[in-house]
Amino acid sequence: MKNYLRIPLAGAAAFVLAASLATPVLAQPAAPAFAGIFSDHAVLQRGEALTVWGTSAAGLGVTVSLGGTSAEAKADAQGRWRASMPAMTAGGPYTLSVRGAGGSTTLKDIMIGDVYLCGGQSNMEFPVRLSTGAWPEFPANSDLRFVNIQRISELAVQKDLKHPVTWNVVTPKSVGEASAACYYMARALQKKQKVAVGFIGSDWGGTTIQGWIGAQSLKTLPAYAERVEALAVMASNPAKGMADEARRHERWWDAHDPQAKAQRAWSAPGFDDAAWPSLTPRGSWKDASIAALADFDGAAWFRTSVTLNEAQARAANAVQLGPIDTYDSTWVNGVRVGGGTIAWMWRDYPVPAGVFKPGRNVIAVHVLSGGTGGGLTGLPEQRGIKTGDGQFIALSAPWKYHLGMRSKGLSIPAAPWDVPMSLSTLYNEMIAPLAGYKFKLAAWYQGESNTDAATEYATLLPLLIADWRKTFGQPELPFLVVQLSSFGAVATKPGPSNWAQLREAQARTVRKDPHAALTVTIDVGDRTDIHPAQKAVVGERLARAARALAYGEAIAPGGPEATGVTRAGDDLVVTFKNTGGGLRTYSAGHAIGFEACAGTACQYVLALAHGDTVTLKGANQPGTTHVRYAWADAPYVNLYGAEDLPAAPFDIEL
Repeated sequence: MKNYLRIPLAGAAAFVLAASLATPVLAQPAAPAFAGIFSDHAVLQRGEALTVWGTSAAGLGVTVSLGGTSAEAKADAQGRWRASMPAMTAGGPYTLSVRGAGGSTTLKDIMIGDVYLCGGQSNMEFPVRLSTGAWPEFPANSDLRFVNIQRISELAVQKDLKHPVTWNVVTPKSVGEASAACYYMARALQKKQKVAVGFIGSDWGGTTIQGWIGAQSLKTLPAYAERVEALAVMASNPAKGMADEARRHERWWDAHDPQAKAQRAWSAPGFDDAAWPSLTPRGSWKDASIAALADFDGAAWFRTSVTLNEAQARAANAVQLGPIDTYDSTWVNGVRVGGGTIAWMWRDYPVPAGVFKPGRNVIAVHVLSGGTGGGLTGLPEQRGIKTGDGQFIALSAPWKYHLGMRSKGLSIPAAPWDVPMSLSTLYNEMIAPLAGYKFKLAAWYQGESNTDAATEYATLLPLLIADWRKTFGQPELPFLVVQLSSFGAVATKPGPSNWAQLREAQARTVRKDPHAALTVTIDVGDRTDIHPAQKAVVGERLARAARALAYGEAIAPGGPEATGVTRAGDDLVVTFKNTGGGLRTYSAGHAIGFEACAGTACQYVLALAHGDTVTLKGANQPGTTHVRYAWADAPYVNLYGAEDLPAAPFDIEL
C-alpha cells in the first residue's frame, strides 16, 4: 500500500486513480473468427458430419453454434481451432456463430444442402457471361450460391486461404463471373433436388494437372521426387532454392550452348554493354523492324537500367516484365529473381529485400525463343518496378540486346514453382485449405495443357482423384471428369493424335474407378477455339452424370460407350452400352470416324449402326489388332444414342 500513501489524498477518487495506475491492464483477446472458406450465405453439405474451423487466441476455448446445435473446441498453440458437429438435413437459413473470451463472430443466411467442388483449367474457369446463350438475364435463385477461390500459388501447404472468400447468391448481376460449366450443372441439379446448392470454383487457366496434386502424393512418382524436394527447399529456404535453380539453369545452358559460360558475366550490373545495339521491345522480335531479328530463332540477352532514390529502393519488391516468348532467366543487379517457360504468361517476379539499391539498378534477361518469335513480347508500359507501397516505376530506358546461338526445338524445363507448369503449388493454396469442408461431388475439367504427355496423364489423373478424396476425408467422393472436346487440325486421313490419347487416358481412368463418371463433349467443341462456348450443354451432361453417380438415379451417366469388338466373317462388330434404346447416325446412313488398325497403320472403314452395335464392313482383315473411333484432335462425329448423347471416343484391342 505504500504507493498509495505517497499520493496526496483528495477523497476516494484519488485512491481509485492511484490504484488504476498501479494495476497492469490485460489485453482483451481478439474475438474468434472463422476460416476463410466460411462467410454469409455459405452452403454446408447435408448428410455429412460437419467440421467448422477458424482462429482465436491460443489455448482458449470456443463455442460454435449452428441451427440450435453447439460444439466446443480449444485453440492450439498457433491459435487454430476445429469443431465437429453432427450431420444435418437440408434446410435453413441458419446463423453460424463462434464465441470465446474475446467476443463472438456470426455468419448469416447459412444453408444446409449440397456442395460441389469444380476444378481444372480455363474451360472450367470459363465464365457464365461468355457462354453461348448468356445474353438473356439469368434469374435470381437464393438456393444457388457460389464461390470463386482466388488464384494463388503457394510453395507449401496452407492451413487457410490467403484471401477469405465471399459466398455469392446467384443473381443476374453476380452469376456472370461463376464457372459456366459448374453453374449450369448446379442449376440443373438444384432444380431437380430442390435443396440449396453451393458450388466452389477452384480453377486456373493454362495450368497442368501436376499443380493440383499434393506434394505428398506427387513425390510417390519417381519422376517427380527430386523436383518436389526442390519445391520444399524453396519453401523453407528461398535463397538456397533460388540458388539451386540458378545452378540447374546453368547446367542446362552449358549442355546446349557452347557460349553459355562466357556469357554469364552479362547478367552482372557492372558489365559494359555500351557496344550492344538498342531497341524498345514491343511484341515479338520478328516485329521489331530490325533486319537481324526478322528471321531469328534462338537465344538473346536484354539489359536495361532504372534509377531509384533511397525510399524507392527500400520499398521496391518486384520486377514486372509482361509476357516473354518463350523461356527466360531474369536478374536484378546480378541476383537471379526468376524464370518462366510459357510465352503468354506474364513475368512478375518478387525481388528479395536489399537487392534494389539507391541509384542505378540493372535488369538483365536471357531469353530462348520457342520457334514462333521471341523476346520481350509485351508493351513497354507493362514493364516496371513494383513497390510495397503501390508505386509502379516504369522501365523507360531503351533495352540493349545481343543475339546468341540460333536454335530450334529447344525447351528449358520449368522450375517446380513456375505456374502454369508448377508442381503442387495450386493444391497448396486452392485445395488444401478446404480440407474439412464436405462435398457431394467433385467435377474436373482439365487436360488441354497435358496433351503432350497423355501416357503420363493416365497415372496423374487417378493420383489426383485419390489425393483429393484423401484431403477431404471422403474415400468414395463422386468424381466427374469432363473429357477433352475437339480442337485443332481436322484429320483427312488416320494418324496419331495427342488429344485423342488424352481422351483415352481420361476414359480409362473413369472405367477403373467405380465412383467416377465421364462426361463426353466431343461434339460441342470448336476446332478453332480451345475454349468452346457451349458450356450449358457441358453442364447439363455433368448434371446427368451426377444424377447417376452421386444421387443414385437409375439412369446411365452418359451416352453410348463401346464395350467390345468381335469378329463376324469379313466384318468386325462393335458392341455398345448406354445407347438409350438404340444407336443413331445423324445426317448419314453410316457412322463416320471409325478406323481399323494393324499396329500403327489405320484406315477408315464403313460403319453401319443397328441397335446396340456398329458393324465395320470388311474390316476383319489379317493383322487387324484394334479398332478406334473419333481418333483425331478435332474429329467430326455423327454417332449418338437415342437420348441425343454422343458416343464416346475409344481405342479397343481385338
